[in-house]
Amino acid sequence: MPEILKIRIGDVLELKKPHPCGEKRFTVLRIGSDVRIVCKGCGRDMTLPRIKLEKAVKKIYHADADTQTDFPKKG
Repeated sequence: MPEILKIRIGDVLELKKPHPCGEKRFTVLRIGSDVRIVCKGCGRDMTLPRIKLEKAVKKIYHADADTQTDFPKKG
């Protein structure tokens, strides 16, 4: 079973692929089976299935601390 990421509201996620505006960082607004995120570049918000989002995350910048979580490249 795949590991579930520790994503919280307010965290900033850096994704592997950029948004069409060119920004790779998104803020988490809502968490559940779907996750609602907002682009830090243009402000567009979107809802993605959690499984799809977890595969796309490269780094997590946690909102409550100055910590980040990096994910090593596979393969």
